[in-house]
Amino acid sequence: MYSIDDHDPIRGRGARSNIDHRFSQRTVAPEPGARRRPPATSITPVRARSIITRNQSPDVGFNLSVNPYQGCEHGCVYCFARPSHAYHELSPGLDFETRIMAKTNAVELFRKELSSPRYACEPIAVGINTDAYQPAERELKITRGLLETCLEFRQPLVLITKSALILRDTDLLSELAQHRLARVCVSLTTLDGELKRRLEPRTAGPRARLRVISRLADAGIPVGVMVAPVIPRINDHEMEAMLAAAAARGAHNASYILLRLPYEVEPLFRDWLGVHYPERAGAIMHSMQACHGGKVYRSQFHARMRGQGVFADMIAQRFRAARRRHGLDRQPPVLDTTAFRPPAGPQLSLFGRQ
Repeated sequence: MYSIDDHDPIRGRGARSNIDHRFSQRTVAPEPGARRRPPATSITPVRARSIITRNQSPDVGFNLSVNPYQGCEHGCVYCFARPSHAYHELSPGLDFETRIMAKTNAVELFRKELSSPRYACEPIAVGINTDAYQPAERELKITRGLLETCLEFRQPLVLITKSALILRDTDLLSELAQHRLARVCVSLTTLDGELKRRLEPRTAGPRARLRVISRLADAGIPVGVMVAPVIPRINDHEMEAMLAAAAARGAHNASYILLRLPYEVEPLFRDWLGVHYPERAGAIMHSMQACHGGKVYRSQFHARMRGQGVFADMIAQRFRAARRRHGLDRQPPVLDTTAFRPPAGPQLSLFGRQ
C-alpha cells in the first residue's frame, strides 16, 4: 500500500493511500521518512467507445445507465465504484478520487446510440456509478449536454447525485419534468457536517443537499431521497431524522442502501475506521458480518444492498416505519417513454427506421 501519511487523514480526501488492487503487477511504496504533498486532482479527457450501459442487476430499478465520468473527486471512502479504477490499471484508493477520466464524446455517443434503429426507449439513470455532478462538471458541462439531448429526444432519465451543482440545470430539469421525462434522487448520508467532512469530503454538506431537495421540488421536479449508505454505529441512528428532514423539504419518496464493501473498498474502509473511529471499528465490522452471514460483504443479488439477518431486518423495519410516518412510501412517478422522438436524418426521413 502506498501511503501519504501513516497516521493522519489527508485533508479533502477520503482515502489515505493508493492501495494495491486485485490486478496489481507491482507494489509502489514511499521512501522511509519521505514527506509528500497531498495529491492534486487531474482530469483526463477520454474518448469512450459507447455510453449507454445495460445493467444486469435485479437490485436496481433501471436497465440502462450513462456515466459521463470515471472516478469521482467527491472522495467518498465507502464508494462501491472504487474497484472499477483497477480496470484502468489505477488504484481504487487515492487514484479513484484524484485521477478522473471525463468522457468528452459522451453527448456525441449518446445522440448516436439514441438514434439507433435498435434502441427501444426506456428510462436511463445518469450518474449511477460515479456522480454526474462532481466538480469537473462545473467547467466541462457534459451532464448538461446529456440533459439537453434528453429534452430534444424526449428521452426520460433519472439523476442520482449528492452535489448542489445540479441546481445549475434546474431550467432543463423543470422542462423535462413538465413532459414527465425526469426525476431526481438526492443521496443523503448524514445531517452531521463533521461526519460528512470525514466520510465524503468533497460532497455538498447536509444543509446544501436539503436545499437541493427543496428547490427542485419547488421547481416541479419530482425528487426523492436515498439514505445511503447506512453504516451501523456510524449513521444508522440518523435514519429517522434524515427522512423527516427530506420530507419537510418536499421529497416524494425514499429508499436506502446498506454499506457495501466489495473488493478494495473493505481495506480502505477499515483504514478509515482506524483513523476516525478506532474505539468502535471492531463493533462496526462485526455488525456488517451480522448482515452478511459472517462475512463483511456478500455480492449476491438481493442481499448486497440490504443484507440479511436480525440486524439487517431491524434496519429495514425502522426505515419502513419512518418512511411511512413521513409519507415517503409512495412509488416514484412513472416517466413517459411514449413521446420519444429521435431526429430523423436524411436516410431515415426517406425510408423510415429500419
